[in-house]
Amino acid sequence: FVHDYKKRIRENIKIVKKIFYIFILCFFSNQSYSDNIQQNKINDLLDKLKNAREYENSIKIESKIWNLWTTHPTDKNLTNLLSDGSYYMSQNNLESAYNIFSKTIELDPSWAEAWNKRATVLYLMGKYKLSQNDIDKVLQLEKRHFGALSGQALIHTALKNYQKAIDSYIEVHKVHPNMKSPLIMIEKLQLKIKKESI
Repeated sequence: FVHDYKKRIRENIKIVKKIFYIFILCFFSNQSYSDNIQQNKINDLLDKLKNAREYENSIKIESKIWNLWTTHPTDKNLTNLLSDGSYYMSQNNLESAYNIFSKTIELDPSWAEAWNKRATVLYLMGKYKLSQNDIDKVLQLEKRHFGALSGQALIHTALKNYQKAIDSYIEVHKVHPNMKSPLIMIEKLQLKIKKESI
C-alpha cells in the first residue's frame, strides 16, 4: 500500500510538472504573439505615417503610434508604471520619474518606450551622455522611433554638435515627413553653423 501510495504521488508530481511546463510554454507563446500583433500594428502605422499626404491625417496616425508605444503589449502593470513615471516627469519630479522608468526597464528591458522615457528624464537632468545611451537602446529596439530621434537631435544641439543634430532631424523627417519642427530646426541649425563659421 505504501509503495503504491508513493508511486501515485510520483505520478501526480509528474503530471503537475507537465501541466506547469505547458502553462509556461503557453504563457510565453501568448506573450510573444501579443508582442508581434502590437509591433505589426506599429509598423503598419509607421508606414502610413511616412506616406501620409495631409498634415491632419499624419497627426492622427502619430497619436495612434504613441498610444501603442506607451501601452505594454502584455502587462497592464507596466503600462501603469510608465504612466506614473510620466506624471512625475510632468510635475518636474525627475528623480522619482527616473527611478520608476528604471524599474520599468528592469522588469522588461525589451520595451522601447521605457528606455525612451528614461532618456527624456536624463536629458532634462542635463545628463546628455546617459540620455544618448538610452536613446541608442530605443533605436536598437525601434529604429523608426521619431521621438527618440528628436531627443537625439536635442542632445546634439545642447552639446553644440549642430551637424549631428541636423542629421538626426533629417532622420526624423524621413520617418515623419509631415512633422513641422524638424525642418524648422534644420533651418535654424544651418544658420547657427553659418554664423559660427564667419
